[in-house]
Amino acid sequence: NLDEGKILGIVGESGSGKSVTAYSIMQILEKNGSIKKGQVLYKGQDITKYSEKQMRDFRGKCCSIIFQDPMTSLNPVFTIGNQLKEAIELHTERRGKEAMARAIEMLTLVGVNEPEKRVKQYPYELSGGMRQRICIAMGLACSPKLIIADEPTTALDVTIQAQIMKLLAELGKETKTAVILITHDLGVVANLADRVSVMYAGKVVEEGTVGDIFYRYAHPYTEALLKSLPTVDTKKDEELVSIPGTPPDLYAPPQGCAFASRCEKCMKICKKNQPPVFDLGEGHKASCWRLH
Repeated sequence: NLDEGKILGIVGESGSGKSVTAYSIMQILEKNGSIKKGQVLYKGQDITKYSEKQMRDFRGKCCSIIFQDPMTSLNPVFTIGNQLKEAIELHTERRGKEAMARAIEMLTLVGVNEPEKRVKQYPYELSGGMRQRICIAMGLACSPKLIIADEPTTALDVTIQAQIMKLLAELGKETKTAVILITHDLGVVANLADRVSVMYAGKVVEEGTVGDIFYRYAHPYTEALLKSLPTVDTKKDEELVSIPGTPPDLYAPPQGCAFASRCEKCMKICKKNQPPVFDLGEGHKASCWRLH
């Protein structure tokens, strides 16, 4: 669940299903992927039942996505202005000069300097941080109610990462846009998110507020993720903690808890039966037999 103007962080290691979840919401899965069951409710409407035309309207106007790599998200043979203008004309009533004026306005909003000059440039002429700002401007151009940011700072250096994340948080508050932030960086989540969902092997194993996840965690996987983070107190000769083993093969998922083979607190029942979701109060939930 996600409220207006709030940020939901989705965390988990590579292959846990974070991006597939995002692509399922936008219905931009690969051809061999499909939504088999369940619902995606947007303002009470199940968008999995939308026609392709309804989904085209939904994408951009109601919900937009910012991808990991801005260089592959932008078309190298069209100018920045051309690409922004196309998105604006597709989802709003603005046309021609009015659409271009909106493009310049959005570039100014996301902190791009000399926007009148930038709209005439091509993606290769801009830095990685600048390209990512342009992707954010494109995502916000049609005033969507939800933005999905799929690891938007993976390819950027730490200073630019901080600027982009701060920008996303500020824009969310100003425009009351909700944000789903997909990341493997727990530090980013601690600073920005209101709520957190921890994913493992395609399922949410724990969800709650930032305080719940960082200080009152209930799932061994969440605990293991937090322990693997180096801190300011970590000594230079101290060995970093890692999670043993590898994630399960989802073509042949295990019978019980997917984390059982890597869990230090594994019990017999964990290998036999999948744990149900236990409600820990005030929106904090986790799937672990130790909570029974």
